[in-house]
Amino acid sequence: MIKPSIDAWVAGAPKPLRLSAIPRLSSRQQWALFYLALLIGDFLMIGLAFRAAFLVRFETTLPVFNLDVVPSFFFYQRLAIIFIPLWIGIFWVIGLYNRENLLGGTLEYANVFRASTMAMLLVVIIGFLDPVFIFARGWLVLAWGFTFLFAAAGRFILRRAVYSLRMRGYFLSPALIIGANDEGRLLAEQLTGWRRSGLYVIGFIDDQFQPGTPIFKEMRVLGGLGFIDEVVRRFQVRELILATSAMNRENMLEVFRRFGVSKNVTLRLSSGLFEIITTGLQVKELAYVPLVRVNKARLTGADRVLKWLLDYAITVPALVLLLPAFGLLAILIRLDSPGPILHRRRVMGLNGTQFDAFKFRTMHENGDEILSNLPGLQQELALNQKLVDDPRVTRLGRFLRKTSVDELPQFINVLRREMSLVGPRMISPPEMVNYNQWGINLLTVRPGITGLWQVSGRSDVAYEKRVRLDMQYIRNWSIWLDLYILLQTIPAVLKGRGAY
Repeated sequence: MIKPSIDAWVAGAPKPLRLSAIPRLSSRQQWALFYLALLIGDFLMIGLAFRAAFLVRFETTLPVFNLDVVPSFFFYQRLAIIFIPLWIGIFWVIGLYNRENLLGGTLEYANVFRASTMAMLLVVIIGFLDPVFIFARGWLVLAWGFTFLFAAAGRFILRRAVYSLRMRGYFLSPALIIGANDEGRLLAEQLTGWRRSGLYVIGFIDDQFQPGTPIFKEMRVLGGLGFIDEVVRRFQVRELILATSAMNRENMLEVFRRFGVSKNVTLRLSSGLFEIITTGLQVKELAYVPLVRVNKARLTGADRVLKWLLDYAITVPALVLLLPAFGLLAILIRLDSPGPILHRRRVMGLNGTQFDAFKFRTMHENGDEILSNLPGLQQELALNQKLVDDPRVTRLGRFLRKTSVDELPQFINVLRREMSLVGPRMISPPEMVNYNQWGINLLTVRPGITGLWQVSGRSDVAYEKRVRLDMQYIRNWSIWLDLYILLQTIPAVLKGRGAY
């Protein structure tokens, strides 16, 4: 009975923009060329790394290296010829040629680092067991560092090329969301908001709506569960995303039976727990029953130690170097306007604790009185938590904000373990009501001096997008992501865009 409705909708539907632009090469051919380019790129970059290691170790006059013997270039060239396939083999074992682990940014770089480290350790073990196998230790250490840097750089360039090609219709996987409830709509919003993900959501499957019913933007219900095979065939769907809260147990099992082991379709499940999944989940069997435990904090174990080391490795030297500048700024702030040097802002910390975040004072002491006479600006402040042209800001304060110098005292908060160098933006207690179900997620890590929101435009970014960026950071955290954001912070501060 529903079949004619599906036929009518599918036949009359306009072709999706990206699918109409799919190039002549099939998806399989596109990925075959990608893997070939990836393999050639890794081979060349690893070879270049070994050559750079030889150059630095033996052909430079760095005092740290002693040339006790004259090195044989051909000997190290033969070693490189042996080691390159070894490195490539370790890359393959780690999963760096597995499609699920590719084009993932910082997670892919973390795997490159692991693979390079494993390959180096394997060479060390071989050298220990075979006394004939002798080479300079400095060369090996340099080769280890260079193989990581060069291979990561090569993959970065290739990833950017794929991102650009995805905007033109290449490397896209047509996706179908099973479930058109609130969770399904939220999935569609998040997946379409990240255009470089490679997923092209074409529509929904749901028994509760008639085919053709609009759900999110131009995405519609394409049919019920009884006709999912037909929709998959007609639209050449490669990804099925199951919104678990939209289906009962029997229907989910039916979808598993039909697509769980399919060679052509990848089945993915949404947890349905957007409010808690940022903290991470652990599965433990109790009384032979597998139970899921929710972590109280996003970072645990080695991850927490790595982030602590990064914070202190940068913060302690920075504070020592900045102490004279702090003294000069204190004098200038006092000369510019009466009031305290530091401003204390009460904000939310890890797991709901509250603390005072330090900043150099950039406003007049009677700022609230100034704003009370401007109801329009009061509404703008309540909506965006920022004012583009804030009359409360002092002359020196405008410069401090534009250059982000006003935030330097937050290094003290980092030392006190109240903040981190990188993290979500600070939230004041009254702001928590604006975050709804997302508030608990943002309190699972310490707020940061910088973060994805800051390097993406700061106050020029819409309030809703700021929250989404912070959620993206928490879900995808790695030490490499922190390093990437710290590097991006430098040009963001120099440009001054969105700093009010």
